[in-house]
Amino acid sequence: MDKFFALAAVSVVYFLPLFHGGIAIAARTPDGSEEWGYVEVRPKAHMFWWLYRSPYRVEDPSKPWPIILWLQGGPGASGVGIGNFQEVGPLDTFLKPRNSTWLKKADLLFVDNPVGTGYSFVEEKDLFVKTDEEAAIDLTKLLEEIFNRNESLQKSPLYVVAESYGGKFAVTLGLSAVKAIEEGKLKLKLGGVVLGDSWISPEDFVFSWGPLLKDVSRLDNNGLQKSNSLAEKIKQQIQEGKFVDATNSWSELEEEISSSSNAVDFYNFLLDSGMDPVSSLTTLGLSKGLAINRYSRYLSSLRSTPDGDGDLGTLMNGVIKKKLQIIPENVTWGGQGDYVFTELQGDFMRARIDGVAELLDKGVNVTVYNGQLDLICSTKGTEAWVEKLKSLSLSLSLSLYIYIYISKSCLLSACVFPFIIVFMCFRWDGLQAFLSKDRTPLHCGNDSFTRGFTRSYKNFHFYWILGAGHFVPVDQPCIALNMVADITNSPA
Repeated sequence: MDKFFALAAVSVVYFLPLFHGGIAIAARTPDGSEEWGYVEVRPKAHMFWWLYRSPYRVEDPSKPWPIILWLQGGPGASGVGIGNFQEVGPLDTFLKPRNSTWLKKADLLFVDNPVGTGYSFVEEKDLFVKTDEEAAIDLTKLLEEIFNRNESLQKSPLYVVAESYGGKFAVTLGLSAVKAIEEGKLKLKLGGVVLGDSWISPEDFVFSWGPLLKDVSRLDNNGLQKSNSLAEKIKQQIQEGKFVDATNSWSELEEEISSSSNAVDFYNFLLDSGMDPVSSLTTLGLSKGLAINRYSRYLSSLRSTPDGDGDLGTLMNGVIKKKLQIIPENVTWGGQGDYVFTELQGDFMRARIDGVAELLDKGVNVTVYNGQLDLICSTKGTEAWVEKLKSLSLSLSLSLYIYIYISKSCLLSACVFPFIIVFMCFRWDGLQAFLSKDRTPLHCGNDSFTRGFTRSYKNFHFYWILGAGHFVPVDQPCIALNMVADITNSPA
């Protein structure tokens, strides 16, 4: 603690011109091991970031030292707070060293995304993002500001690692970053996109909940029938483009499952709700006017200060805010979080499977990892959406066959064929080869116990993590650290 406060007392604050005419406010520790700041990604929209440089860095010309960009879920959950102090950063909420910090394998960049999350804030309510794509545009501007001015960072591959709803942001950011790199607007090496227990296909997840809970005896046939009925309702609403209605029905389904299962924990189905200390801090949910207010309760719990020590809200609005020095006095960590979800509820139930396929088609390394005991983003649901990647894979011969058939049937072929060509561009043709490969068991050190499995084909990789719920780095820190070393090809 003494060293922590000493660093805070002598931090250097500096100002940088933005490419779009704004001002970036940043600070760093004297030894350069930490750097943080704000970027005005749009006028009156301010995004906060915090970069840690690893003390474990190893110089190896054949394996450049990686940087991990951590994106939290929610939407509206703080990566600077939760991902950093609850999961993978150098210190825990008591400011004690974390033995399993991912700094042992990479530099860490935490971002409060989208604007309105954590320390990030907007000056006007209409500046909150309403889609994942809008969030990606803001994040891309942030990366341009951080990387384009720093040649040393440009030498390190950037891996976008996301958890929960953050996976949707990671997919849209990955595509936006690739485009910006190709156009010469962004100077970085994109190492890959990593989707941890990610909300990529809401439809597949809601259909997985009932059968999974029936198999583990948390639901009976009556509960299963109710769950499946609501899942069908959600599917219909998604197909009709009624995404806000689908979000409301998703909330109704969570309420029904909570009632029928006697409050199963959506983040570890072996527990009752509230038994997992991390889930109480990172709940995926909705805030205003719906039956289930998990996300609102989570935000409220972070802002409350029941007994001080170890409380994340107390830490972020107290000691950490004092250390950082640049947080405006009128900004409360998490103070705008309710609005973030509310403004995104029209995109919340929209799938990003096609975005994953497009990343794969562009040659981007994509990794999926999932905790065995997760319910909200279950392994069963994740496997279901992964298998849908094949539905995006039309061969040229099949496309031409469709074109010829349509040409003989109607006069609209000139309009339809370009659509087929675009559709083909976003295919990934490696699914069957991926599924046919055997899995490799995972162990930790000299431990003989099986901790998980992995399977890879070309640029697609999947990790099944045993004994973990929604928060893999917390539940299985050893295997998570080994996994991230493999994913990033870390020299450490």
